[in-house]
Amino acid sequence: QVQLVESGGGSVQAGGSLRLSCGVFGYIYSGLCIGWFRQPPGKEREGVASIYRDSSTTNYTDSVKGRFTISQDHAKSVIYLQMNSLKPEDTAMYYCAADFRPEWSCGLRNDKKYWGQGTQVTVSS
Repeated sequence: QVQLVESGGGSVQAGGSLRLSCGVFGYIYSGLCIGWFRQPPGKEREGVASIYRDSSTTNYTDSVKGRFTISQDHAKSVIYLQMNSLKPEDTAMYYCAADFRPEWSCGLRNDKKYWGQGTQVTVSS
């Protein structure tokens, strides 16, 4: 069982930055794939970025490449999402999600087993 706790959301003006954190708790063994997802108001949830805990291999959706960075503090079991050059269209509830799978399948699909409660990010123009 894995528990995820997000923090770091808030309100910011366009062009600003925020850093989200996801604390990973529980029985963590090799093969953990962790992702950040977001759900804008009235829209479907989409994958934003993912990281494979063992290798730190990352994936990003096209709309955030060059602006967002996913990283991990292995010792603290924390996953970060650094968000720069934020745009109003980045406004959404952001979720951390994870499950155990091979590295080749660690991507942005919306099918993770464990989910956090979410943290709101609001970007004003």
